[in-house]
Amino acid sequence: MPVSGSPTCDDLGEPVPVTSPARVVSLVPSLTEAIETTAPGLIAGATEYCTHPESLDVPRVGGSKYPDVQAVLDLDPDLVVANAEENRPQDVDQLRANGVPVWVTSAAVTVPDGLRSVRRLLTQGLGLTEPDWLVEAEGLWSKSVPVHSTAIIPVWRRPWVVVGRDTFAGDVLLRLGVANAYATHEDRYPRPQLEELQAQDVDLVVLPDEPYLFTDSDGPEAFPGKRYVLVSGRYLTWCGPSLVDAHSSLL
Repeated sequence: MPVSGSPTCDDLGEPVPVTSPARVVSLVPSLTEAIETTAPGLIAGATEYCTHPESLDVPRVGGSKYPDVQAVLDLDPDLVVANAEENRPQDVDQLRANGVPVWVTSAAVTVPDGLRSVRRLLTQGLGLTEPDWLVEAEGLWSKSVPVHSTAIIPVWRRPWVVVGRDTFAGDVLLRLGVANAYATHEDRYPRPQLEELQAQDVDLVVLPDEPYLFTDSDGPEAFPGKRYVLVSGRYLTWCGPSLVDAHSSLL
């Protein structure tokens, strides 16, 4: 059950009346990895999409967008962690209405912002000591290299959806010297027609394996004559321990 104490506010400014929780349910894959890597055993439940750490063996509570709220309540968590972009406000409200504190992280648009958000969750929300992986990730991603390529970054097809303005993935690539062709688009995730994408004057097509699983035979054929690269979606979009390996893998 919730533990009383002096409330700390989450990223959205909502008070979270819990200190040093012992049972955490995570509705965000990247936060699951960050918490479990930092404090093994703290995660008491997670979504079906929480695939890391690979050793994680806890009850599953559905997906991020449509979690089974009753399943979360049945786990009797001290705290639930969510994200403003990945999780629906109505699910957060329902959990809070049932007396469960929820810490909501913001939708980070840069790597440093994302790491600061995770730092607050770990140290202030969970009362944990700053982990070494966080310090290493902050150092690795604090600088950028000069832009050497321009890319389009599809994240879905049928219909095509690409990374647009103010996204974490876009900042990850920009810090590695890859500019996003849709960085100034009015939408964060535009849905251009394939003909428009094919007409883009870009050096590269970046194809992640999530949320859509692009492969050598599913995706590149839509962009004949354009150089493409398959990348880990986890490295591109997760703000957590994976950022340490992501820096060298994506570089």
